[in-house]
Amino acid sequence: MVEPVVQDHGRPADGCAGASDIAGVLILAGCAVWALIAAMGRPARPEGVLLAVLAVAAGYACGRMAGSLLPVTSAAAAGLAGFGLACASPYGLTGHEGAGAGQLTLATGAVCCAAWAAPRALRPALWLLATAITLTAVVAGSTAGSVASGAVLMCSLTAARRRHRLPALAACVLIAAVAVAGTWAVAKDAVPGGLPPALRAQLTEHRIRLWQDAARIEETDPLRGAGPDRFGELSPAAAQPQNPEAKPHSAPLQQAAGQGLPGVVLLGAAFGWMLHALWRSPRPTPVVLTAAATLTALAVMSCLGNALSCSQITAGAGLLAGLATARLNDDPGAVP
Repeated sequence: MVEPVVQDHGRPADGCAGASDIAGVLILAGCAVWALIAAMGRPARPEGVLLAVLAVAAGYACGRMAGSLLPVTSAAAAGLAGFGLACASPYGLTGHEGAGAGQLTLATGAVCCAAWAAPRALRPALWLLATAITLTAVVAGSTAGSVASGAVLMCSLTAARRRHRLPALAACVLIAAVAVAGTWAVAKDAVPGGLPPALRAQLTEHRIRLWQDAARIEETDPLRGAGPDRFGELSPAAAQPQNPEAKPHSAPLQQAAGQGLPGVVLLGAAFGWMLHALWRSPRPTPVVLTAAATLTALAVMSCLGNALSCSQITAGAGLLAGLATARLNDDPGAVP
């Protein structure tokens, strides 16, 4: 088993620790306010966006408090709770609109964070639990959940070798940006040489048409979009009787269609804020990079599905970020 590094060189010096929290408050407030602006004067429904913002904020606050008091127990409990919710879902472990895969991924990430925070004697049991969650996703046939959970597990196991967290966090930003750009290119039919048949079959024609409809809706009003939660009534592909949809199976495109380009920028800013908070976190680098890998995997899944439309996923993402950025009560500032 790889041991965590003794000294963390990747976190900037303390002194502006509150700046990240202030930025988070401003960004989340901006998301809520812009949703109301985009809905103004239209038959739009911004309640879903407001609920998602509230879920992230509440999860983050709970994670910060629980992580400062019981860093190992709270992270392990969060992982078990997420796994239990996925197993108890009426839609099965494959989930509904990406919720199952998202819960499995967050559960794996939380358990891995608990493993790095735990004493050495407890780590093997937590690694086995994370492996069991991943294997459960494989057996259940959740392709997205098994791939994402496996990626998080592998990244966590190798995280101790990274003495500097900034390059790894920059790689997370790049991966998320590539996922967004790829989704946007497919929606705009701008993939060089055309979309390969195998990838088109994997995405399905129906999903591609939903993405294209979202891009066309965004073009009608790039500033404010068509209003939150109006995609289902404006998209021809979503209105098909045999397979009706309310969302375009892509968080960036959903933001673009409902809230215009500023909505996409605010969504990206929220992700960037979480990574910035992790960069400044007083927790050990393995914990930080495990949380970052989990959030990045969730970001990629949200580009391909409706995972972020589920409040349990947004709350879980905020909870994991809070757990990984909590300052321990017995450690006023030093990183182990």
